[in-house]
Amino acid sequence: MKKLRKIIEIDEELCDGCGQCVPSCAEGALQIIDGKARIVSDNLCDGLGACMGECPTGAMRIIERTADDFDEAAVEKHLSTAHEKPAPEPAMACGCPSQHIQSFSSPCACSGNNGISAAAPLMGRASSMAPGQTSALTHWPVQIRLIPAHAPFLKNADLLVLADCAAVAYPALHADLMSGKVVMMGCPKFDDADGYIKKFTEIFTKAGIKSLTIVSMEVPCCAGLAWIVKKGLAAAGVNMPAVELIIGAQGNIVSKTDVATGE
Repeated sequence: MKKLRKIIEIDEELCDGCGQCVPSCAEGALQIIDGKARIVSDNLCDGLGACMGECPTGAMRIIERTADDFDEAAVEKHLSTAHEKPAPEPAMACGCPSQHIQSFSSPCACSGNNGISAAAPLMGRASSMAPGQTSALTHWPVQIRLIPAHAPFLKNADLLVLADCAAVAYPALHADLMSGKVVMMGCPKFDDADGYIKKFTEIFTKAGIKSLTIVSMEVPCCAGLAWIVKKGLAAAGVNMPAVELIIGAQGNIVSKTDVATGE
């Protein structure tokens, strides 16, 4: 089914056929054909742009045009049937299964530092957390796909929707962003966007979320996270205080935007 959507466009004059973009496309939508990078089929391109950062000539950009809708089933078939289904989520060392819903005010006993001293210096950069400072995490699980919309810790929560990479990049995550918030994290590039939209729609409809903070990285593919959450908000038809933070690759806050006003 064709519709107006975001998709990758390749400038053939700028493309030198180096092929660096091909392995960065997890869907296998790109191939080098007749010396140029080309989209094999529109329905294989999700339009999020992970390939753009690998292009040394700037030949790739995201545009909006009428194209076949992105089809995950077609992607799976294209990539072949060799991919096995993901292994079951392992249980944590303390016996907490990954999908066992928990709320707590202090870290799980198994969340220690694996024998590394809290006072040990970090290579090349001082820690922004004082020795002995505890985690701000108040619940489990944290991955979007593992948290059911009816999880009790979502009720009347201040919600932090966090891109996986932002958790690694931002040094003061617990102190600055997680304190007092329920966190849901995931990757808009590799996870199920449609499934996430449905989940956030249900959460915003039923959980009575009080406020929303969206944190993503300053890379094209990460922009999909805010798009997913905003789609859920629109589908639920609810309004709440909401801000979007963009984190740079070196851990700095690049921008802070009010979702309602865009300022």
